[in-house]
Amino acid sequence: MEKLSINELKELEKLSILCRGDILKMTTLAGSGHPGGSLSSIDMYLTVYKMANISPDNYKSLDRDRIIVSHGHTSPGVYSVLGRNGFFDIDEAIAYFRLAGSIFEGHIERMVPGVEWTTGNLGQGLSAACGMALAAKYFSKSYNVYCFMGDGEQQKGQISEARRFAIKYRLNNLIAFVDYNRLQISGNIADVMPQNIKDEYIADGWAVLEIDGHNFEEISRAIIEANKIERPVLILAHTIMGKGVSFMENKEVYHGKALSEEQLDEALKELGIENDLEKYKKMRANFSFDETKHEIFRYEINIDTGIPKTYGVKVKTDNRSAFGAAITDLVQLNSLKSDSNPILVFDCDLAGSVKTDKVAADFKEYFYESGIQEHHTATCAGAASVNGIVSFFADFGVFGIDETYNQQRLNDINDTNLKVVTTHVGIDVGEDGKTHQCIDYIGVMRNLYGFKVIVPADPNQTDRAVRYAASKYGNFLISMGRSKTAVIPDENGKPFFGEDYVFEYGKIDIIRDGEIPLLSYGSMLQRGLEVVEILKNEGLNLALLNVSCPFHLDKDTLLKFKDSKIWFTYEDHNVNSGLGAIIADFIATNGLGIKLVKFGIKNYSYSGKPDNIFSLIGLSPKAIAADIKSYL
Repeated sequence: MEKLSINELKELEKLSILCRGDILKMTTLAGSGHPGGSLSSIDMYLTVYKMANISPDNYKSLDRDRIIVSHGHTSPGVYSVLGRNGFFDIDEAIAYFRLAGSIFEGHIERMVPGVEWTTGNLGQGLSAACGMALAAKYFSKSYNVYCFMGDGEQQKGQISEARRFAIKYRLNNLIAFVDYNRLQISGNIADVMPQNIKDEYIADGWAVLEIDGHNFEEISRAIIEANKIERPVLILAHTIMGKGVSFMENKEVYHGKALSEEQLDEALKELGIENDLEKYKKMRANFSFDETKHEIFRYEINIDTGIPKTYGVKVKTDNRSAFGAAITDLVQLNSLKSDSNPILVFDCDLAGSVKTDKVAADFKEYFYESGIQEHHTATCAGAASVNGIVSFFADFGVFGIDETYNQQRLNDINDTNLKVVTTHVGIDVGEDGKTHQCIDYIGVMRNLYGFKVIVPADPNQTDRAVRYAASKYGNFLISMGRSKTAVIPDENGKPFFGEDYVFEYGKIDIIRDGEIPLLSYGSMLQRGLEVVEILKNEGLNLALLNVSCPFHLDKDTLLKFKDSKIWFTYEDHNVNSGLGAIIADFIATNGLGIKLVKFGIKNYSYSGKPDNIFSLIGLSPKAIAADIKSYL
């Protein structure tokens, strides 16, 4: 990386004035936005985009440098720099900023050319940068990852998680900036929440360089120096909020307040820039929505799924062990193929419980132990997956979903290729008690539009579901219990999900045919089979349906039972938001007029062995059979 010439530095100074005008025009035109922080960060943005290996010609290449802007509310500054560097028409960014249907949204989004990561939920950018820095190592790429953050943002705990992770895994291709203007929404950062940013990074092992964030020569020199340091580097940039406009400088009110048109005119005169706001008003009035511009670029993936493992009906093992065997097989198989994408496994101090310990022992270079840092791990794994990696993040349900919901939501928005595998869900983790009984994840995940959810019934379906998810781009959740479970047999006593079974996302399996359907999934399916057998001996013919993909219902199969006057659901999830609620929606939406009886968890449960808890709360197979009989 070469030092910038005097002429290049002068060009940046001239460009910074234009960009400041862009920032003020677009926020005033929109009537909202964050001009203050954009003005304090703009000089750093300009310098990094000038020196980094990223351009309109290579921004989809795996070889490019990555630039993450964690404080995504500084989008006016980001759009201005990208537009002025030719990634798109700067006039469109100014005119369409925060306009419904425009790609130039209030916080930066991945569909914008040059934007690497959709941000705005503060504290997640450094974790995303870690994931992208990891991807470089697996593709033997020499690219750098630059991460911009705000100073108030440093109050977020996830950043400390990311700092430690970066040091542990020696991410010497990671350079972070903090826009140290000392102001946040509520005032001075020292008053809102005191912190010692520099010493916190040094304590975790980072190198720290301090600069004037408005001095292009200092910024460029720090970037060159940081590239020579063999560990993660923080560039702590002292800046001024609202820099460049005298009446805005050091005023926290302009963190998130646009100028009035009168103030804009005054500011532009001070900057020496023409006030052509009317031009942009006309453009804004004639905006035409184009949905195709909102599409996010994806790298193609190629995964060899191998040969599924079939467990015999006499085998009793847990689904998590079947997952462990499948993921180990996938990692090993694809590590040997030059045309396969690498599969990375992320863990949070639970490898022995979630059964990724075999990968940890035999394929260390594909295994990342993050410790008890779920928020960072969810984001890091997601960000790695948009760079040609297939990421698996295994955790307990209450941590991998409930605790990290915001991170998974941002992964969903970023269209990542993340496979979340959660064990210990439902009442199957009975002895751990209500704090660890993840009975609500179905309802939680229904809020995310892009995640596909699979709740496999036994080890055989688990094996095949894991291989399927690995081979398909997109976000998946595969959830399972802790306890050993029986292999589900067909009516001939052979494994239902055996050698001839091919997993199809959304397909409902008719385990036993009959007149009245009992719908279940996961570890409850074996109990549902007991219910069907009990009632069969009493002359009642129930069908048992395995709804392993509750978010993508197999309509054709369900409608085979449309003439039944009553349906039943049976699960160990929240009765108000689990499978029963999904089936109720289906019945109502399709106008079937069928009575639905939901058997599920009605309150936080007790600590004890699962079967004992089910008996205590009236969900044992014997109790359910009696209840169903009372309805027929």
